[in-house]
Amino acid sequence: MTTFRISEAAALLGVSSDTVRRWVDAGRLGAERDEHGHRRVNGADLAAFARSQIEETDSGGRTSARNRFRGIVTEVIRDAVMAQVEIAAGPFRVVSLMSRQAADELGLEAGVVAVAVIKSTNVVVEIPGHERVAGHV
Repeated sequence: MTTFRISEAAALLGVSSDTVRRWVDAGRLGAERDEHGHRRVNGADLAAFARSQIEETDSGGRTSARNRFRGIVTEVIRDAVMAQVEIAAGPFRVVSLMSRQAADELGLEAGVVAVAVIKSTNVVVEIPGHERVAGHV
């Protein structure tokens, strides 16, 4: 069974360790104590909690795109025809290429809050390479 330390769960959820502790203390997220007295969150429970936290689209409309990353525009590089827009969404960097006209019409510039909506049929899934698997020494 995969388990996560509070700090690992916090990193995966994009919140602070204190927030995860409050959720555990309030009974919103289950955790067990290990042999050292540290709280550990079951991986399946963490996945179910994360799924319950997913917000519906705030656009007011319906969409088939499920991947939505709200963040802040960090850079816009424009040329005569195209624009490259970079968004920092939590720990993630999302880069979009679009027409300059679209970027201008949206008023995209550094500091603007934006949502990257991604619809993809080709998604690469990787397992991070590190010395240990969460929950195993």
